[in-house]
Amino acid sequence: MKTIKEINEKIKKGQVVVVTAEEVIDIAEKKGAKKAAQEVDVVTTGTFGPMCSSGIYLNIGHSKPRIKLGGGICKLNDVVAYVGFAAVDICLGAASLPDDDPRNKAYPGEFRYGGGHVIQELVAGKDIRLEAVAYGTDCYPRKRLETYINIKDLNEAVLFNMRNCYQNYNVAVNLSDKIIYTYMGVLKPRLGNANYCSAGQLSPLLKDPYYKTIGIGTKIFLGGGIGYIAWQGTQHNPNVARTDKGIPKAPAGTLAVIGDLKQMSPEWLVGTSMLGYGASLIVGIGIPIPILDEEIMRYVAVRDEEIYTQIVDYSQAYPQMLPGTLGEVNYAQLKSGKIIIQNKEVPTGNLSSYTKARQIAEILKIWIKKGEFLLTEPVAYLPGPDSGYTFKSLKERQIIL
Repeated sequence: MKTIKEINEKIKKGQVVVVTAEEVIDIAEKKGAKKAAQEVDVVTTGTFGPMCSSGIYLNIGHSKPRIKLGGGICKLNDVVAYVGFAAVDICLGAASLPDDDPRNKAYPGEFRYGGGHVIQELVAGKDIRLEAVAYGTDCYPRKRLETYINIKDLNEAVLFNMRNCYQNYNVAVNLSDKIIYTYMGVLKPRLGNANYCSAGQLSPLLKDPYYKTIGIGTKIFLGGGIGYIAWQGTQHNPNVARTDKGIPKAPAGTLAVIGDLKQMSPEWLVGTSMLGYGASLIVGIGIPIPILDEEIMRYVAVRDEEIYTQIVDYSQAYPQMLPGTLGEVNYAQLKSGKIIIQNKEVPTGNLSSYTKARQIAEILKIWIKKGEFLLTEPVAYLPGPDSGYTFKSLKERQIIL
């Protein structure tokens, strides 16, 4: 048994043993879980993929005369921002679009520029055009504001993502006779391709399936800087079917994360356009897992061949919330480039970058070895399968719209 405090002491003394979630697999296989747990102190994970439920909040400071943005209209580089708070607090979501974007009127829409792109440009230090219209008050008389903002001049610039780092996710296919455009990418008709989005054996929540070390207050790599887990993410669903090793076989846990945008990098926060779907943000996240005991070692040593997910039809089953799947497949099969569905060989593609996930795990490993990154003890752990926490859709609550 180890404690986070003991591991942090080893980090400070330069004695810590850190390996990535890839490297630990062979170590555990050669030495066994018990001995590997004694020798390894920290395992680093990583993931880099589109995470639509991401965004920022800013405080721009007061103009002269003062203006109350709350209740008014605000745009950043023509992309609509939310100003339903106080005078000069602004929120921008990765999926927000300019008013004049044609969306899917000319199907499939290109969604060339949205909130995710603004976030990347802001992080890169570019000037962002701000336009605002307000209704004016006695204490905030100004009614219009047109200016440029830069991240270095903002009072606060914070990345806050309400649902990131999905613990496993569907493999998306298309059974229909026409091409479809989804958040899982372009899906060709008649099982023409199969898209997935996960780093598999490098993915953080797949290496701590019961959230035994990951919780509120956990310090993480976020967007190239330092961040923290703020809460369970929206749609957190720990009560899905699991393998005999505890790995969820369907979309399960999620994370809400927060961090100082001024520390982050445009390399690890990348605005992206998804044809026929919308704008998004590709986010880099890495989470260190302290090896407190043999049980944690067994979890982090799980490999792609042991991680399964569901194959789902996105032409009918997903949009109409129909039960059932087309089968399940493991990540080794997905990464081979082809899988078999309904006796047909189907090529696979990953929306998440395994190469970038590996880089994130390596960077986090270096930070810890250099003593630049200490671990944190969560103030509370995420709701697990035995916590009583439940996730229900509108359909399950019998609210049919």
